[in-house]
This record gives sequence, structure tokens and C-alpha cells, in this order.
Amino acid sequence: MGVINTPLQFLTPMVMLGRKSITRSFVGSIKETEEMLEFYKEKGLSSMIEVVKMDYVNKAFERLEKNDVRYRFVVDVAGSRIDQ
Repeated sequence: MGVINTPLQFLTPMVMLGRKSITRSFVGSIKETEEMLEFYKEKGLSSMIEVVKMDYVNKAFERLEKNDVRYRFVVDVAGSRIDQ
């Protein structure tokens, strides 16, 4: 869905009683993501990233707040206990 210029209206009790949620994503669908990745692959493009370890996450957030980030952060969770 693209951007709309009128507010959406919902019947709140129907949403709450049906245990529904309303969410959004600026990323797009899985299909769109797959198409974008295939395009990058075909064109030989890649992202510029800065890989950080889990123990650096708080510092990474501080850097984000200070606008001291040049590339996208990717958190390397190898060796962490993220699934426990």
C-alpha cells in the first residue's frame, strides 16, 4: 500500500475484542524484499555496514543519538545467549 492522505478509522472494540493488531512496515513485504535483494545481486551492489558486537549495542545507540553513524549498524550476535 502506498501513502494515503486521509486518516484511517477503525471500530476499536472490534479490533480489541478480536485480538487484532494494526501494524505498519516501511520495509515492504517479503516478496518486495526478495525482489530488492535479487536486483542488488544482479547489479553487483552491496550495502555499506558497520558490524558491532552485542557488548557495543549501547554505545551504538549513543552514536545514533549523536548522529555519529556513517553506515548501517549490523549487530553480530554470534556467541550471545540470545535464544535462552
